[in-house]
Amino acid sequence: MSSFISIICLVGMVIPATIGNIIFYPTFRKISVKISDYIVETLAPRLFAILRTYKHFHLWKYDENREKLPQQFLVISNHQSLLDIPLYMVFFRNKNVRFVAKDALARHVPLVSEMLRAHEHCMIPRRAKPMEAMAVMDAFGKRVLSRGQIPVLFPEGTRTKDGNVGKFYSAGFRKLTESTGLPVVACALEGGYQLRDLRRIFTKLKRGSYRVKILKVYDCPTTKEECNAVLEDARQLIQSQLEEWRKLKPLEKY
Repeated sequence: MSSFISIICLVGMVIPATIGNIIFYPTFRKISVKISDYIVETLAPRLFAILRTYKHFHLWKYDENREKLPQQFLVISNHQSLLDIPLYMVFFRNKNVRFVAKDALARHVPLVSEMLRAHEHCMIPRRAKPMEAMAVMDAFGKRVLSRGQIPVLFPEGTRTKDGNVGKFYSAGFRKLTESTGLPVVACALEGGYQLRDLRRIFTKLKRGSYRVKILKVYDCPTTKEECNAVLEDARQLIQSQLEEWRKLKPLEKY
């Protein structure tokens, strides 16, 4: 019964916002932006609240390093699931976050696609040449800097299949540090790799958990060597944090 109720609640939340954005995005961009604001500020937190109530799905937010955050910064994180996007919207709720994502997410993903386009997130064309992709990243970096927004980058470039942290690629990271000059915040998240697509989200939520934590704040790297050093240090910190979390039971918080 609880599964049925949770699905009804989620559908009741998602469908009106999704349809509204599909209708208004092509012709009434300001209305689409307002709908997207509603998705970020209201629906994302309610999503996790509903999952906790009806699916006993817990979101653990570790806030002990939040006071170390500068006013504006670049987030780098491991990547496990489509739910990573609403998770960071909730975790950095009082910040104006913008994501770097593949342009495939800008089409045919309920609730997400029009929101990503209306809010001008960085959508990298799948078949873009390296120079074209870097030009998109550069424009995105300058845009978020001028608007006081918080860019979020997943340096792995794709969602993990086994939950372990993959290789962190440096090209996009280097371009964002060049175009923004922002300090870098490394975050770890855990629990999403079993929910990495829409089918798994609806079938494997029960009594699961999601964890997210700020691990370290770095000064903005200024050279290729410094960028590589930050990425490698962050990757190791994230993997170590995941190993600590995996010693816990799903509903246990240390």
